[in-house]
Amino acid sequence: MSKEHNFINRELSWLEFNHRVLEEAYDPHNPLFERLKFAAIVCSNLDEFFMVRVASLRDQIEAGFNKKDPSGLAPEEEMAAISKRAHRMVQELYQCYHHSIKRGLKKVKIKLLHAKELSEEQNKYLDDFFSKQVFPVLTPMVVDNSRPFPLVMNKSLNIGILVADPKNRKNFHFATVQVPGVLDRLIEIPSPGETRNFILLEELIKNKLDQIFFGYQILATANYRITRNGDYSLDEEGAEDLLAAIEASLRQRKWGSVIRLEVDKNADTRLLEILTEELEITLDEVYLISGPIDLHFLHRIAALKGYDHLLNPPFEPVMHKDFYDVEDIFSVISQKDVLLHHPYHSFEPVLQLIQEAAEDPQVLAIKQTLYRVSGNSPIVDALVQAAENGKQVTVLMEIKARFDEQNNIHWAKKLEKAGCHVIYGLAGLKTHCKVLLIVRSEEEGIKRYVHLGTGNYNDVTARLYSDIGLLTANPYFGADASNLFNMLSGLSQPLEMHRLVVAPSHLRNKIMKFIDRETENAQQGKKAHIIIKINSLTDQNIIEALYNASQAGVKIELIIRGICCLRAGVPGLSDHISVTSIVGRFLEHSRIYYFWADGEEKIYLSSADLMERNLNRRVETLFPIDDEEIKQEVKHILHVTLTDNVKARKLTEQGIYLRPSARGKKVFDSQKIFYQEAQEEVPKKTSRVSQESFHPVTSIKDQVV
Repeated sequence: MSKEHNFINRELSWLEFNHRVLEEAYDPHNPLFERLKFAAIVCSNLDEFFMVRVASLRDQIEAGFNKKDPSGLAPEEEMAAISKRAHRMVQELYQCYHHSIKRGLKKVKIKLLHAKELSEEQNKYLDDFFSKQVFPVLTPMVVDNSRPFPLVMNKSLNIGILVADPKNRKNFHFATVQVPGVLDRLIEIPSPGETRNFILLEELIKNKLDQIFFGYQILATANYRITRNGDYSLDEEGAEDLLAAIEASLRQRKWGSVIRLEVDKNADTRLLEILTEELEITLDEVYLISGPIDLHFLHRIAALKGYDHLLNPPFEPVMHKDFYDVEDIFSVISQKDVLLHHPYHSFEPVLQLIQEAAEDPQVLAIKQTLYRVSGNSPIVDALVQAAENGKQVTVLMEIKARFDEQNNIHWAKKLEKAGCHVIYGLAGLKTHCKVLLIVRSEEEGIKRYVHLGTGNYNDVTARLYSDIGLLTANPYFGADASNLFNMLSGLSQPLEMHRLVVAPSHLRNKIMKFIDRETENAQQGKKAHIIIKINSLTDQNIIEALYNASQAGVKIELIIRGICCLRAGVPGLSDHISVTSIVGRFLEHSRIYYFWADGEEKIYLSSADLMERNLNRRVETLFPIDDEEIKQEVKHILHVTLTDNVKARKLTEQGIYLRPSARGKKVFDSQKIFYQEAQEEVPKKTSRVSQESFHPVTSIKDQVV
């Protein structure tokens, strides 16, 4: 059971997930501009992976930590395997860029020009543009005896240059120019004809270096970009002011040690030697790029006007049928529980609930957890308004949400200024649960309204992420939510809840109990079935319990978008386990736990993935679905997802993911089916017509836009 080959390394599994994203950039069935977005996402995913996961691994190596992970890899072995796979992925990404994306852009008359391709008229235009818009912003920095190598900012794009006196070419200096992030990297050049021509800002600057280093000879140039360690450490227990400690750590993130160097493939060896020596990195940490470094600019091309036919059809979430043309949202929730399936159902009822609560004189208190909110959050505005209206507002703003710390600190201060009670997270734990509690005075007495979700209270990502939320006035959920907030804001110990299961105190044991029960039922010859839909599965104890269940004969269907350290379909170990990963237009983010339970069919939704951090070091919630109608809705979500043969990949025994064959079968895209069904639920006479039209797909060709 604990044999090392039974587990897939966590980091290598994540890289395979990012490869599935890259496959979407290759896929000709995706519209061209959508493929551009996927290629850019691969880049941003790798940035975060290096800043956090690779940086943490390097810290372990430098500290002399040699403990092997469950897959049997020591940190140095793990680093070598990651480097090999990441280098190959970067090569594949740029093959996609040159052979698929650039060719696709050329077909639609969009071209990225190099300096040598510019006409005389285009050069004149760019001369004027450079002198007026670019040159005043540039700061060339030369390295010599009096000027040390400058601090290069994390993820900034730079141009390394070797400059020399024309009379003595052997006496050269290294210089660097940062490509200004304040300027648009994509510059359109007026051109005759139908083709739209662009040049990248770094290409323009390189072409004008003689104006920057006037009187000197340019011997060599190379674009480069560094990634720094963003996995800062924080002594929460010793921090007198957690907010101040987080703010100080954020400043450190900009100048952490360099863990990756991306540089032009044909960089001069002298220039490359200077960079590796000054940045203190090894050649294994150097990524030679055969194209534009950092493909984030593809997002900018995908945003160009006039190319709607190269994008997915416009998408507009539909209002859930129970809230259509409803003015009093409390009246609906007081009568029945409602399940929202985003992004197919609009996030508007959640916003409306908070906004109505802010203005409703009967509402006494609002309590909410916030993990990642949007940049211009209507939820924060509503909470501010509620506090100004004299209501008691308590917000747990998790300021340790990685890469959203600065944004969350900003909103926390705004809420505090408005009179809200703000809790900046808990020492040693991240509060990752998604809970909203509204306390209202009604004729029958105090009534509590609750929203529990699998995803963040973020109106922007609610249109992009697949998540589920439950709106309920069930008094047991209300009592549990009150207990949870008392635990978060005070010193009370976690209580035994009526319906909620909370991590880190009880959630792990609850999941293990359900898995063990299915195992026992299978051993007794009874039907046993587990379906789990999550983002990641890494916890060794959970994996071993699932292996035990499989060996007992339990049918286990796992839907895991990202990391999966379990091996599926291994004879004698996991014969009865299948793993499906869906990577498509929307980011699959919901967490669903289904257990046959000898016919009782237990269904839970959760904010938690099956990772050690979620089960041991985060405040998470697991909550049951009791309503029979909603149970059927969740079971339908699972069934449709497992039937997908368009955006699904199946994990093989060898640890790779393959698309299921759709030959001879009806093509089934789960995300399209969900949206079509949501549209069909809306009352016909008052239906808000969506801009996107879905129809049953009968062949792969039908999906080409």
